[in-house]
Amino acid sequence: MAKNLNINKNITESVKDTYSVEGMSCASCAISVESMLKAQTGVVSANVNYATSSVTVDYQPEVITPKEFKSIIQSIGYDLLIDESEIENESEKQKNLYQQIRRNAIWAVSLSLPVFLIAMFFMNLPYGNWIMLVLTTPVVFWFGRTFFIHAAKQAKHGKANMDTLVALSTSIAYFFSAFNTIYPEFWHNRGLHAHVYFEASAVVISFILIGKLLEERAKSNASSAIKKLFGLQPKTVTKIVNGEQIELPISSVKIDDILLIKPGDKIPVDGEVTYGNSFVDESTITGEPIAVEKIIGDKVFAGTINQKGSFQIIARKVGGDTILSQIIETVRNALMTKPPVQKLVDKIAGIFVPIVITISILTFFIWLIFDGNNSVNLALLSMVTVLVIACPCALGLATPTAIMVGVGKGADLGILIKDSDSLELAHKIDAIVLDKTGTITEGKPHVTDFLWHCEDKDLIKYKEILQSMELLSEHPLAEAVLNSLRTDELIHIQTEEFASITGRGIEAKYNNDEYFIGNHKLLMENGINISELDADVIGFLQKEAKTIVYFADKNKLIATIAIADKIKHSSAKAISILKDEGIEVYLLTGDNELTAKAVAHQVGITNYKAEVLPGEKADFIKELQKQNKIVAMVGDGINDSQALALADVGIAMGRGSDIAMDVAKITIISSDLMLIPKAIKLSSLTLKTIKQNLFWAFIYNLIGIPIAAGILYPFTGFLLNPMIAGAAMALSSFSVVSNSIRMRSKKI
Repeated sequence: MAKNLNINKNITESVKDTYSVEGMSCASCAISVESMLKAQTGVVSANVNYATSSVTVDYQPEVITPKEFKSIIQSIGYDLLIDESEIENESEKQKNLYQQIRRNAIWAVSLSLPVFLIAMFFMNLPYGNWIMLVLTTPVVFWFGRTFFIHAAKQAKHGKANMDTLVALSTSIAYFFSAFNTIYPEFWHNRGLHAHVYFEASAVVISFILIGKLLEERAKSNASSAIKKLFGLQPKTVTKIVNGEQIELPISSVKIDDILLIKPGDKIPVDGEVTYGNSFVDESTITGEPIAVEKIIGDKVFAGTINQKGSFQIIARKVGGDTILSQIIETVRNALMTKPPVQKLVDKIAGIFVPIVITISILTFFIWLIFDGNNSVNLALLSMVTVLVIACPCALGLATPTAIMVGVGKGADLGILIKDSDSLELAHKIDAIVLDKTGTITEGKPHVTDFLWHCEDKDLIKYKEILQSMELLSEHPLAEAVLNSLRTDELIHIQTEEFASITGRGIEAKYNNDEYFIGNHKLLMENGINISELDADVIGFLQKEAKTIVYFADKNKLIATIAIADKIKHSSAKAISILKDEGIEVYLLTGDNELTAKAVAHQVGITNYKAEVLPGEKADFIKELQKQNKIVAMVGDGINDSQALALADVGIAMGRGSDIAMDVAKITIISSDLMLIPKAIKLSSLTLKTIKQNLFWAFIYNLIGIPIAAGILYPFTGFLLNPMIAGAAMALSSFSVVSNSIRMRSKKI
């Protein structure tokens, strides 16, 4: 939603746009980009997501423009993609970036390997130091040049990030070693050996490049769910114009255009079938694997796949209004929001680099002051190792990669998570409030019982009369009766003198016999009696809160039809699972007491309230929250919107109203309640993964930095080599991302 910012006492509406950011290499990079944008006049807020390499900026277009954003970001060593041409080429750029990192990593490793072998095993090789100098120079200053470029640009603005750490550590080791190679006498004259650490510079760069390569690949895998959703959108459509077929780009489709859908085609827009019929695979929207038959008048949705037949549709929703586009946008937005745990991580990452640089300097001087003859070597080695091992990549990736995979896995399951706060909070739910219609029940009337009180030989005739009369009826329950008769191959017959009787039902004649369809009053007014046996059965059906429709002729009752909003087959099981998890389950409905009681009994809910108004639902949510409960509200209608907004976690049914889905934080696309326990489990799994990631990221630095500083050396003589520190740093980032991706294989 747009915000308002008051500048010069003129209230100007702000806009919110999302851009891709190029060149970020760690969480500190994200902090740099975010802080630079936030510091600009006219920017309301900026939110950078390192895992998706993107930034959402809420700004005033009259005060500042995207071109200025681009210039600002470029000044600190990154780039912002704002033009259509840049965005279209983004995928190609990412591919090229991956290939460039791959080439740099391969070359760096190839040149670093002999440096490593000479340094470790052939220290006395003639001209060994000079060979290492020659091989290390391109590794550091060509294949690792991006670290120095970014570090220099950061320094111009008084900032530091991971690139600063890498540039400082490798350059200090390199220049110290180069000095010792060119002028070893400086140390020899002082009775010290001229140590070189070319392997530290070369291998650190190599390991970091390998880590970046693995990181880029892992991040790409983590966002595959988003890519799959984009892949559901066809690039072209076949439009019918004056009877001719014209192939056009999907961007040109307008509302009310007639489109041809061929066998195997992905349906490009939300629409309605106007000609032909087929079966459509709607699993991308509903999660149901069985194809759905589509005939004239049926709705179809973008991203679903036509099976065998061809048909034409009229476009009803295009572009960003389609369900598929809303799904994509929902997933995107979820990835761009930061849960409280990530906000804490961002703050830590923002001050982490300066602290590490301070520790490294202190380490250098402590070794210099307190060590003996070898103090300069040990001081330098320890300082370099601290700078290398403390790179905050793992810390920056800990939360966003887990959120990304969690949201993506939710999308695969048919659970759309609007913001990551809800994903973090859902596992804490201890009270859940359910609406009835469309949530526990299917939301439309069905015939549950069809009792015939006639001889078998007359059954087909009576069914045809019943069908003929209901086809003329405008009553909402008529469709339910007709749907129940569709399985029979009935001939359409013509009835006469059809009449609708207000508050009673309908009547008509066939072959001079009168027939009635309606309620009990209609039977009584026409002197039609019900036997005691039939009355007992009908009484039982009424106790189950079913609506009874009677079909009779002038003399007798022919059929009793019981109609109800059928309970979804999985509702009772889902509610049982929630209760087993210790969650209190409540049913609130605007329906009458009898119906509420019957439905609650059938699904195993003991706490229910009937005839509840929308405002009363909201009050009920507040009352539960006053008891310090984390409350989820599940609904599908406009009447649920207040309660959905007030609940800690609002969950909308995907087949409900747009308003409910807009307000809710989570949407269940298939409207299957079984996905709610899965959403809670997904939340628990995601938070568990975030905690694991943060634990390993923090414990790594907590243990690694003191060891790198040489805390063990006075006791054991062990001093961590910068090369090993670089390997550990790269592997820590990869392990965090891999741990997040591991969620995809977990069964929910």
